[in-house]
Amino acid sequence: MKRNRGLFVLILLALLLLLPLSGAHAEETINLSRGQTVYVPAYSHIYVGNRERPFLLTVTLSIRNIDAKHPITITAADYYDTKGKRIRKYLERQVLLTPWESIRFVVPQKDKSGGSGANFVVEWKSDKAVNPVLVETIMIGAESQQGISFTSRGQAISTTN
Repeated sequence: MKRNRGLFVLILLALLLLLPLSGAHAEETINLSRGQTVYVPAYSHIYVGNRERPFLLTVTLSIRNIDAKHPITITAADYYDTKGKRIRKYLERQVLLTPWESIRFVVPQKDKSGGSGANFVVEWKSDKAVNPVLVETIMIGAESQQGISFTSRGQAISTTN
């Protein structure tokens, strides 16, 4: 019995060694960039119930420099409504983000001008090839005893290499 258990453990260990290791693999590469235009979905409200009643949300746009060694420059952060009309420019001048630094912009819950198809377009650049910026929106709302929160991740729509 002990011998069979030992053989079972040995076979199990051998099988585990054959499984791929989790995490980054040597063949995976990180695509560095000198800049991008990033589209980020946002929702100033969503619809709830059978009558499609608007549920207003606060929207936070978060822009993060995830490069450990180099700064990046945010050149634009614009907010658009459901029809694609620019509602607001959040930057009057460029903003430098050092490594690991982030910046945020908030659309208040009472501002429903963006609609359910609102979005941001963020542009950034760098003098060196860096890890692409992480851009997300966080939507949160509370009404009576109901609350909702969710995130959307940005998608690069053009890149400068």
